[in-house]
Amino acid sequence: MADLDRAREALRASLTAWAVAEVRAGQARVTLVPAPDALALHLERVDAGWALSWACDSVTPPVVRARLTVCGVTREGLATGHTLNDARLCALADAAHFFGLPLPEEAQWVEYDPEDGANTADLDAETERAAAPSAQAVALLPEPPRDPQMDKARRHIEDLLEQLKAAGKGGDATRVLLRGYGETVEESRGIYKELQAILKG
Repeated sequence: MADLDRAREALRASLTAWAVAEVRAGQARVTLVPAPDALALHLERVDAGWALSWACDSVTPPVVRARLTVCGVTREGLATGHTLNDARLCALADAAHFFGLPLPEEAQWVEYDPEDGANTADLDAETERAAAPSAQAVALLPEPPRDPQMDKARRHIEDLLEQLKAAGKGGDATRVLLRGYGETVEESRGIYKELQAILKG
């Protein structure tokens, strides 16, 4: 438990990057995500054997899966983004969330320039100001209780996803999973049924 508390603190400390979820009319919706370089620096102190890998589920739209292992615990995240790199960062944030890392509930809208990207200067300053007092609070957060049924449902969905990929239907499955695996067992069952229909169709 202590190691996972330290892992969550390391994950929180790495929340220094912004990923673009979407772009509309010169505005970008951005979300705070772990920066891989900072993540490596902080996690190395907690677990020298930590591991992170990515898999691209779809190029258009960009959908990436992140698999993060810390202290012998593995969590997967799945996300989309404006670019593959944005999707990669969002997937990492999703995986970090399953370690109990609280993430911002709402994304922020900022100015976007096609050449310079999203202007997150004001958000960076705000994040730095908020980082110091929140560090101790996050370190004290208990590991959230995990629902065995949700874990089982997620595994079933992942197994079915592998079957769909093998059948050449990974793209259709990815579109269903863009909204995640479901927040409740009922939602997960609904997603599983949708994927089953794709496999049979």
